[in-house]
Amino acid sequence: MRIKQKPEDFSVKESYRFDEVASGRFRVYLMDKQKLSTFDAVARLRDAFGLKPGSISYCGLKDKQGRTEQLIAVDGADVDMQEPDLRLKYLGRTNKALSSANITSNRFSVTVRALEESSLGPLNVAAAEVNRLGVINYFDSQRFGSLKHGQGFIAKDLIRGDFEAALHNYLAKPSELDRSEDAKVKAFWRDNWGHWDARVPFEGTKKYHRVLRALREEPKDFTRAFLQIDADYRAMQLFTYQSYLWNEGVRRYLQLLLPRESLFPMRYQAGSLLFHKDADPETLRVLRDATFPLLAPDSTFTDPKIEDAVRWVLGREKLKLSDLVIPGAERMLFFKHEERPVLSFPHKLVIGRTQADELNRGNIKVNVAFTLPPGAYATLVVKRLFHFEYAEDTAEEIRASQRAHLVEQEQAEGAPSSRRGPPVRDERGTSRRAPAARGATGRRAETSFDEERPRASDRRAPTRGEAPTRRGATEVEAPRRPGRRGTADLEAPSRPGRRGAAEDSETPTRGRSLAQQAEPKPRQEPAAPLGFREKQRQRKAAREVARAETEAKRSKSRKK
Repeated sequence: MRIKQKPEDFSVKESYRFDEVASGRFRVYLMDKQKLSTFDAVARLRDAFGLKPGSISYCGLKDKQGRTEQLIAVDGADVDMQEPDLRLKYLGRTNKALSSANITSNRFSVTVRALEESSLGPLNVAAAEVNRLGVINYFDSQRFGSLKHGQGFIAKDLIRGDFEAALHNYLAKPSELDRSEDAKVKAFWRDNWGHWDARVPFEGTKKYHRVLRALREEPKDFTRAFLQIDADYRAMQLFTYQSYLWNEGVRRYLQLLLPRESLFPMRYQAGSLLFHKDADPETLRVLRDATFPLLAPDSTFTDPKIEDAVRWVLGREKLKLSDLVIPGAERMLFFKHEERPVLSFPHKLVIGRTQADELNRGNIKVNVAFTLPPGAYATLVVKRLFHFEYAEDTAEEIRASQRAHLVEQEQAEGAPSSRRGPPVRDERGTSRRAPAARGATGRRAETSFDEERPRASDRRAPTRGEAPTRRGATEVEAPRRPGRRGTADLEAPSRPGRRGAAEDSETPTRGRSLAQQAEPKPRQEPAAPLGFREKQRQRKAAREVARAETEAKRSKSRKK
């Protein structure tokens, strides 16, 4: 089974309420986003309109992978954004910032793909179990992105009082799975840690401006520098570790309540989770009413089994409740006790009709819709429904799938990226790229869902005497130019003295002698960073040019 193969495969809409006040200082908007986390969308709005950190509030965090609608409130400013992946709709004004209290529920619609006909029987059985037993209200893998990207639990560094390690994990630990410019910024500081006056050749460093300014002023004061990070992000690091402790504690609690044969495991980003497939009426009543605490130094317990589970998980982490403090920043960084229900019950669970899966030939797809209370994870409901065949992707599988999509990233038929200059024309009028900025890697930034994907017919064919590209290789392919047949050219100016099909097409090493490969390349100065609006205009212009070229090729092929 597969989920989130397309943005519309995972849709969530908030049901919300807020007190409308005509003269309120907060402007309330419905934010429609896709392929963006809530943090990324808010940061983009702040940068575009010059807003201060903390000026945008929201009710909750929504998944990056999918299309989501959620409420935001902007303090004291009118904003507008109508981009393909981020749109705002003005709703009114209110006199206080938004919080989780403004959400009543979330309605989810999830398309599950790559299914077989044999999956329908177990699915119906699992749906009956979910309606009767509920779903354990764990925090799912998206809560633990810091583990997926190799940063670990930053909160553990903070508990030890090691602010330098925490800051290094935040600022200088690039993810192998991240193809964005942010990973290049982190790689730069990994290689230049301590040299705070070094010039970063990437525009993405703007989000770290306050942290770097603090380090330049006080190079050894890592506590002060860490506290320059956005307050919501800092709080999320503590909450992520609390979530892990909650998951582990509830897993142990289930083992104390239920026999082994009533439980089954399922792997996720931070380890494994236990779900129940049966329970006697008394145990089910206990689970329906039970809550388990998000731990803090002042946490107390009335249920002996919950207390035993808490001691077990803290013992594994070599901690006591009194250790859940951040030495040196107790007033700004702290763990807060909160009770979270052990079970969540999806309401209005509907399993749609099966259809042919257009993305996975020979398979079927089915839509699942349901409503959840705030804080519950829709992906957990889907995993519980399809537990008989769901498997969490490993880091190696994610990297392998990304290699297959590298040719699709930032394609857009000539859209400029922040590491390369805008398209320029050579003496023949052929479009090509400006030189890459110094320090940029060969990886491409992640493309949006709205950019056009390359067709198989547009992929580069090997030139005479050149070995075909292996499947899965990471060599970047480019679309053909009109007027050429039999080969697709990389957009580069021609070189005198070369003829034939490969005249304007040369990879970094193929088709070149060792002497040519050893020739030193001229040193390139970093390209001046473009502003947000200028980049948007250039991307739009590039897409229009690409569409015109594609239409010209189609017209020529039809004439033939």
